[in-house]
Amino acid sequence: MKFSIVITTHNRLTLLKRAIDSALAQTIPCEVIVVDDGSSDGTDMYVQGRRKKLLDMGNTRLIYHRNSTNLGHSGTVNQGVALATGEWVKLVDDDDYLTPNCIEEMVKAIAGRPEAVICSCRAIQVNENETEISRSRQVGKGTLVYIPQAEIHYAMLLELLPFGTPVQVAFSRSAFLKSGGWDTRFDTNYDDIDSWIKIAQFGDAIFINKCLAYRTVWHGSFNSKFTLEQRLDINLIIKEKIYFCISEKYRHSLPKLSEIKTSIRLHWGFVAIKKSKIISAINIYLKTDFSIAALRLFLKRLVARDCLDKLLKESQVTPILSVREHN
Repeated sequence: MKFSIVITTHNRLTLLKRAIDSALAQTIPCEVIVVDDGSSDGTDMYVQGRRKKLLDMGNTRLIYHRNSTNLGHSGTVNQGVALATGEWVKLVDDDDYLTPNCIEEMVKAIAGRPEAVICSCRAIQVNENETEISRSRQVGKGTLVYIPQAEIHYAMLLELLPFGTPVQVAFSRSAFLKSGGWDTRFDTNYDDIDSWIKIAQFGDAIFINKCLAYRTVWHGSFNSKFTLEQRLDINLIIKEKIYFCISEKYRHSLPKLSEIKTSIRLHWGFVAIKKSKIISAINIYLKTDFSIAALRLFLKRLVARDCLDKLLKESQVTPILSVREHN
């Protein structure tokens, strides 16, 4: 199984160096494609120079592509996947990076489930100084959790299955291409989640309960430029897309779409309050049609972290439990 790591970048050379280091340091060597969306900070010279040094040593793994025009983040992802020659693609934003055994662990997990088209892992959130802030939550109880295609969208809808940001996710290149790639209308705001929804229509999913990636949380991140209200609006669109992808198996047990949308508004209002953005919270709640059912969904989202275990048990899906720890 061949993997390609696609690193997208734009004017973040200092951070990009770290991302490239982590990609080239993988315990399973793989193709590393840097797609530059027209940087003006010396990225071109640096990557070309590094590529030449590797070529002089007979190493052809590092590939560099510079977009002729600025395509935005989504368009740059699509360009990178188009250039990739691997059967599977691992995305990395330039401000994020991987553990050395990330690809190795994913290869082992996917080899055991050939029906899978998407694979995710936990991530460590770090600040600009690489100090740990938090860790993304575990899904289920096993080292690996296998989710059949029929369960994926239902679990995503109720937020029981957080695939996460690009640095956490790998996907089948053929499934990505069949899905149509990343939608540039959602550029840097749920464009990744929109893609996971579409890819998951073509096969099963795997979640690895190991921290195999680092996600940098800082003021310069792509989605920091969006207001809470803008993020809410796209979140509602994404939830509706997931809703209509739900398997017939779960149609009878679905909450009403209106209740789900209200619970999302309650969530973003709560986020606004936590961030001390009181005006935003008021604006969100003024547009919210409160209901008991929606409030229950919102509270369930806050406290029910073991729901995926219940879902897997009810659907008689057995989590994969045997993976060798990497030392």
